[in-house]
Amino acid sequence: MDDGAAIKADDILATARERAYAMRLEDIDPTDPEIYLTDTWGPYFERLRREAPVHYAMSSSFEVGPVWSISRYNDIMAVDTNHEVFSSEPAIGLRDPRADFKTPMFIAMDPPKHDEQRKTVSPVVAPAHLAHLEPIIRERAAKILDDLPIGEELNWVDKVSIELTTMTLATLFDFPWEDRRKLTFWSDVATSLPESGLLGTTDPEEHQQRRQRHMLECVDYFTQLWNERVKSEPRNDLISMLAHGESTRNMDRMEYLGNLILLIVGGNDTTRNTISGSVVALNQNPDQDRVLRDNPGLVPNMVSETVRWQTPLAHMRRTATRDIEFGGKTIREGDKVVMWYISGNRDETVIDRPNDYWIERPRVRQHLSFGFGIHRCVGNRLAELQLKIIWEEILRRFPRIELVGPPKRTLSSFVHGFEQLPVVLPTRS
Repeated sequence: MDDGAAIKADDILATARERAYAMRLEDIDPTDPEIYLTDTWGPYFERLRREAPVHYAMSSSFEVGPVWSISRYNDIMAVDTNHEVFSSEPAIGLRDPRADFKTPMFIAMDPPKHDEQRKTVSPVVAPAHLAHLEPIIRERAAKILDDLPIGEELNWVDKVSIELTTMTLATLFDFPWEDRRKLTFWSDVATSLPESGLLGTTDPEEHQQRRQRHMLECVDYFTQLWNERVKSEPRNDLISMLAHGESTRNMDRMEYLGNLILLIVGGNDTTRNTISGSVVALNQNPDQDRVLRDNPGLVPNMVSETVRWQTPLAHMRRTATRDIEFGGKTIREGDKVVMWYISGNRDETVIDRPNDYWIERPRVRQHLSFGFGIHRCVGNRLAELQLKIIWEEILRRFPRIELVGPPKRTLSSFVHGFEQLPVVLPTRS
């Protein structure tokens, strides 16, 4: 990125810091998607960690209402590992399920049902299956990179990040290859806000109607695949596992949809946005780019540092099952409690130099991005594997990936990612 763009970004961040410290604490709203779109979330969480680490405020969205924001690393871990007091039901997002469109999913369930359904799909990311997938992912990554033009501007998000993760996701589902980009679309629809305009409207009700229509198209498509797999011998793909699993084979249509959304979004957004985030991070930190290229053996470290630095899913929500004193505040039964992983990953009381992108960081896996406790991301090793492979193949091919314009970020307080990343590959090794 050129110096002018960097200076402008610094000015925007400085203005955000002034605003964050000038406003009343009760007016700080971490759920506002605009602060993620403009990449100005940092100062607001910095102040909350210092002055109000357990913070109660009204969300800017009328659908959400008041939320408790937990912003410090150790407090987030305390919530995440206490599922008896901080329940995942009825939802892990800010909004409660609509009465007319409930999509139960195992990440938004408590034991024992959560444990049983999670166990059903976990073999797809077991070490033996990852060993099987590794050469397949590497071959695809190599082809994606070899097909990129030299000296021409391209959107890295679309050409690399989405393409690799969608290919992998299609393999996990044994999904029809020619339709694999439907998975990307359904993932984007599932997490979209009306303000994004993704579905051709910014009206909340119209957006919701269109979103529901696309989600029903998703489950209709997958039901055809389910009917095929349930009549066959069990296989190592996610649909077959769900169709034959003791705890999942009798799911109704909406619970099937809920688990599909979970697996599609979980298998797509984390990896996709960390691949894009790594390009941004190394452009913003050219010294770290040189360190990596001088020592490619640091790729696994770089992957973990990028997962922390990017934090591809900014938060998870819990619901208090009873009144509890927490951080000097009284959280009431039924209150929404939001763990801001994106803030905990920058907690200066736990993480040394938290705002630095530092690929030689000691204890580099000490981050919150995959969560903790029973809901720790089931696919974290697969995400790391894809990131490791793509960067090993990048380093073999391209001496530099040049960011040639500002990234277009995702309008969301949940998915912390990118829609467009304009880059040029000046030369090929």
